[in-house]
Amino acid sequence: MSPPTERAILLIQTAFIGDVILATALLERLHQEHPGTPVDFLVRKGNEGLVKDHPHVRQVLIWDKKKDKYLGLGRLLRQIRATGYDQVITLQRFASTGFLTAFSGARERVGFDKNPLSFAFTRTVPHLLGEGLHEVQRNLMLLGVDKAAPPIRPRLYPTALDESAAAQVAQQANGGPYICIAPTSVWFTKQFPQEQWVKLLQALPAQYTVFLIGGPPDVAACEELRLASSRPNVLNVAGKLSLVASAALMRGSVLNYVNDSAPMHLCSAVDAPTCAIYCSTVPAFGFGPLSSRSWIVEREEKLACKPCGLHGYRQCPLGHFRCARDIKTTQLLTVLAERVAE
Repeated sequence: MSPPTERAILLIQTAFIGDVILATALLERLHQEHPGTPVDFLVRKGNEGLVKDHPHVRQVLIWDKKKDKYLGLGRLLRQIRATGYDQVITLQRFASTGFLTAFSGARERVGFDKNPLSFAFTRTVPHLLGEGLHEVQRNLMLLGVDKAAPPIRPRLYPTALDESAAAQVAQQANGGPYICIAPTSVWFTKQFPQEQWVKLLQALPAQYTVFLIGGPPDVAACEELRLASSRPNVLNVAGKLSLVASAALMRGSVLNYVNDSAPMHLCSAVDAPTCAIYCSTVPAFGFGPLSSRSWIVEREEKLACKPCGLHGYRQCPLGHFRCARDIKTTQLLTVLAERVAE
């Protein structure tokens, strides 16, 4: 008779796309340490596509924050308690996910000490923002990993359908090399301005096909950029690929130009070559690229006002946005030259 399967673990991360991607590093660690233990993953509605086919995830739980937010929270709590998890781990510092953790009925309830309901957890971990740690390292501390341990790369697993969709897009490069640009961000001050992207597009060597990528909300912005560039081999594929299929496309790119946003983490999750452009934020916050081939580009001279915030703003607080506008096209082209010379 085979030994009984260990009771399941639940990970909770209902924040943004990038946060969920970075949380997959915990799936890798849990699989290494407890390969026979089922792991479920709770995400916000819209992010389930990232992990629904992940080989280390048994079941994806979904919280619809826009529809019946608090009724949905109650339903989730009943589902969690009925499952009987051995361990519930929340990666967030908000009362809602703290509530699910604290009242989950799990033997072990783990989270950061800054969560308002951390007093009801069985184990808490300090959230060490600003100590030079990557977010992955902070999250891995919830599993008991020493903060000095190097971060584990997050990982996504494109399915055959994802690979096929990415390959169909890549075929539009007619067998030649291509570059991906993810020009948008939820936060304006994290987003390299359109006129700066246009300068890059016009300066990129002609042999490269350029794919502009993003989700359905980014279609219009990508099309506007494509038209503004007047470059013949720029293709707007925003909204045409799932997140994981987009990652598969980026993996085959010569280089991916991204903001400090979710596409950077997509690159990390498939080890795609990355040029991360930092405008108002800084890598020291702990959300930098983890690809084995990655470069960071910022304004060459320091600005007293940078960083102006952890996540960014809808507009530059001082009105000049020099952290983005002063980045030179030559800096971005130098990264491409280094990548090609590898």
